[in-house]
Amino acid sequence: MEIENYYHGGGGYGNKLSYHRAGPTSWPQNKVCIFWQKGRCNRDPWQFLHELPFDQTRTHTQIHDPSSSKRPHHQHLVWTNPATGANKSKWGLGRHRDHTNENPNSGRLKLNGEGVGTIAGSDRLCKFFLSDSCSFGDKCRFLHSWSTGDGFSLVTPLKGHEKAVTAIALPSGGKLYSGSKDMTIKVWDCETGQCAATISTGCEVGCMISEEAWLFVGIPDSIKVWNTKTGIEMTLPGPVGQVYALVAANDMLFAGTQDGRILVWRFNVATNCFEPAASLVGHRLAVISLAVGGARLYSGSMDNTLKAWDLSTLQCIQTISDHSNVVMSLLYWDQFLLSCSLDNTVKVWFTNNQEQLEVTYTHTEEHGIISLCGMHDVQGKPVLLCSLNDNSVHIYDLPSFNERGRIFAKQEIRAMQTGPTGLFFTGDGTGELKVWKWCAN
Repeated sequence: MEIENYYHGGGGYGNKLSYHRAGPTSWPQNKVCIFWQKGRCNRDPWQFLHELPFDQTRTHTQIHDPSSSKRPHHQHLVWTNPATGANKSKWGLGRHRDHTNENPNSGRLKLNGEGVGTIAGSDRLCKFFLSDSCSFGDKCRFLHSWSTGDGFSLVTPLKGHEKAVTAIALPSGGKLYSGSKDMTIKVWDCETGQCAATISTGCEVGCMISEEAWLFVGIPDSIKVWNTKTGIEMTLPGPVGQVYALVAANDMLFAGTQDGRILVWRFNVATNCFEPAASLVGHRLAVISLAVGGARLYSGSMDNTLKAWDLSTLQCIQTISDHSNVVMSLLYWDQFLLSCSLDNTVKVWFTNNQEQLEVTYTHTEEHGIISLCGMHDVQGKPVLLCSLNDNSVHIYDLPSFNERGRIFAKQEIRAMQTGPTGLFFTGDGTGELKVWKWCAN
């Protein structure tokens, strides 16, 4: 399969990465093969995509009605944790700001790195800056910086992958691991920033997580497992197609697969290996996001639904269809579940008295949201990173969703990971990792 990556301008939003299969122009564009979604397509090349639709940024209504992209007025102003009572542990929210009509010259963000002072012009990244060919230099009205905002800065880029970085992990041992579509895992020395080793996987890495010394890597039709301390290596068969999501909890490993199942393995201490435990069936299309919290497993799928599963019985206890597009990422934090989608929204959920998820707040962006990552800054304040498919990451204070900065990249940032001592990491579609650090304002 050959997929051609190219850039095109549109809507005043700058360059956007799109995927189109090589072939006649009459072929359907950006339509995913339904047989590939179920792991059963054997045609290659084929007129439909064998690729996740990262470029589906707008619904049919938004394309034909520009006014539909305006951000709604949010009614929920407080996230209330029902477990602590109505008068305790409230995350106060000011009314959501609408930036769509804000003056682009207002200078609401500050430049990082070598930039000093406020932005003089647009907060759009200069496309010529990306290729080091801007002739305007400091006089350019577009950004010449990889980030805007206060409180964080770029430490160093890590270059080595030849294709998109799809996963980042930090198992115990002081090494950083990155997985890529170039069929490799690279091991980085955290002291020197140099690549210490390259592991060939033989196929594209779909996801990767670490639990203490264990490293789990999702690839097509299997999961590779390494113990970085003992050197134990094993392969877990069972998945059909790519493994898009992994999460571990209660001595169990959960894998979201291309055929819509969630496969479960249980760790056997006596044999020091992982044994098949269950196969959770319910999603119609690929499961691409998983999270665990509050004795529940949560899954998001290309079928636009979010499901909650009881960890003790492994039974589905709720199916939610509030998102109108692919549920790309899930984050469980402080008894709240956050979900993001290519429908341009982040939804905040809590468990009500009937033990059912209920949405309490919706944040809207102008582009589809690929991934979420939660962390704390150096002052201990909760911060949410939202990766969008316009090649940027928006950084918000929680629970207010007040924007505090942005990170820019040449292509979509598909992988984000927190690290020790205020560090965090991003990996983009070009194969480049960047190391960032929170700092005092």
